[in-house]
Amino acid sequence: MVKIYVVYNYGQYNHLIHRTLRDLGVETKLIQNTTPVEEIDADGLVLGGGPSLDKTGNCEEYVKKLDIPILGICLGHQLIAKVFGGEVGRGKTGGYAEVEVEIVDRNELFEGFPERIKVWASHMDEVKKLPENFKILARSEICEIEAMKHKKKPIFGVQWHPEVYHSEYGVELYKNFVEICRR
Repeated sequence: MVKIYVVYNYGQYNHLIHRTLRDLGVETKLIQNTTPVEEIDADGLVLGGGPSLDKTGNCEEYVKKLDIPILGICLGHQLIAKVFGGEVGRGKTGGYAEVEVEIVDRNELFEGFPERIKVWASHMDEVKKLPENFKILARSEICEIEAMKHKKKPIFGVQWHPEVYHSEYGVELYKNFVEICRR
């Protein structure tokens, strides 16, 4: 059975990520972001959302040192961009709202998705500059980098919250990530 850890970054939806994975039949554990990197023996890692890049504990270390698939959600997406030299800054719009996202690259994370989906996202902060060695997977009218992937490693980030009820194809996104972790 595939094992995926969810890193708790103090976000309000981190428990929903854990529950979504558990409901998909995945062995999962919600771990503190202060967990030492040596204690992570999972097949995949989800970096949950949270209030601030200042409160991500050991997440930078996880991204740099672990050789497993990683999915960053909202703050996790931004942290991945920062680790690889991208830029994070204030978005044009803040607060949570419905956003229509255009899938521009239907790779393994977005397999089976339509061209456009409606998602629930906050753009208080967002990735402003794509890191080197990454490609854009999805965009919207308010944010050019809604989702991204490392060109060689199985490292992904999405600005929105697929785990919430209002996000279309959220369960499918997590199913696809589980399949990525099985490989």
